[in-house]
Amino acid sequence: MAAASVAAGLAMAGDAAAVPQSRRRGRELRGMWVATVVNIDWPSKPGLTAAEQRTELIAYLDEAVRRRLNAVVLQVRPTADAFWPSRFEPWSEWLTGTQGKDPGWDPLGTAVREAHRRGLELHAWFNPFRIAMHTDPARLIPSHPARLHPDWVVPYGGKLYYNPGLPEVRRFMQDSMLDAVRRYPLDAVHWDDYFYPYPVAGQVFDDEAAFARYGGGFPDRASWRRDNIDRMVREMGVRIKKVRRRTQFGISPFGVWRNAVTDPTGSDTRAGVQTYDDLYADTRGWVKKGWIDYICPQLYWNIGLPAADYAKLVPWWDDVARGTGVKLYVGEALYKAGDPAQPAAWQDPAELSRHLTFAKDYPRVRGHVFYSAKHVVADRIGAMQRVVDDHYTYRADV
Repeated sequence: MAAASVAAGLAMAGDAAAVPQSRRRGRELRGMWVATVVNIDWPSKPGLTAAEQRTELIAYLDEAVRRRLNAVVLQVRPTADAFWPSRFEPWSEWLTGTQGKDPGWDPLGTAVREAHRRGLELHAWFNPFRIAMHTDPARLIPSHPARLHPDWVVPYGGKLYYNPGLPEVRRFMQDSMLDAVRRYPLDAVHWDDYFYPYPVAGQVFDDEAAFARYGGGFPDRASWRRDNIDRMVREMGVRIKKVRRRTQFGISPFGVWRNAVTDPTGSDTRAGVQTYDDLYADTRGWVKKGWIDYICPQLYWNIGLPAADYAKLVPWWDDVARGTGVKLYVGEALYKAGDPAQPAAWQDPAELSRHLTFAKDYPRVRGHVFYSAKHVVADRIGAMQRVVDDHYTYRADV
């Protein structure tokens, strides 16, 4: 959709509707994730021309405006690579099909400029530790930092990861991401749910040597691993503000910190993964300590699901954010709407709208982010349109 027609579409009578309760709390975030790893959303496939890639990107930005969203969370470092001319890491293979090959334009620079022209925030989404979606270092280009520093690399679960237990790795990760912060007026640096990798049955993340060298002051390896991630988060937050004071730092973790049966301060859930114990990510602690500007837990479950009930997790996270000054956004599983493999609740186009209605009663909830962009466009059963009709009847930036 052309920019002029997008603007015209926003001038409809519905934009003058009465401002709901959520608006009176201040500007809410209405975002969508644009995933680039394995070409989930964009580019639609590797090897498109620069003009084709740009056209697809602009179409997503225009769709965000059409849906009355105000933020796009664009994945720009999916696998230790870059969607900008990085000083530290190679061009992403998801652009051209060949790692290190210049795509002939600056995707992140263009995204920031064109998003801002449309009144959209651009949150640059970085995956800190994942190197590759395979375990063969020889498939990385010879100049890749993981090839130059093989001692930094741990194969696990069919992928390659940087070892968070090495101080030099954590510093390099920060430097590589801050390169983008220095180059562009990003509205936020955004991390997702991957810290130490999700557990894989029968496999061990081999950080024995790093633990032997650096873990002496900790009661166990789990405590040391959590400290490694804590350091990464705390240091990154400080360094972002030194480079660009107004750039926010946000994290979107898996939605369960700990189950209450594990820890009485945890949520009334029975989730199979707990970020504190399995990913060594103390997501609750980061909020309580004010190390980040926003938290966007991925509450990818329907209302009433016994193991992880949306209606129990929203109040829990609202309480976590109370008095911290850290904004709370909710990650929403639009991709589940209409998926026949999902429970019956997700076959109802109104399920997501009910999420937003429920969350309005919790004052720390300041917005929602939808996964992912191609589902915002396709809107398989009209769940996104229902959200827009019920909750986004006015422009987000009014």
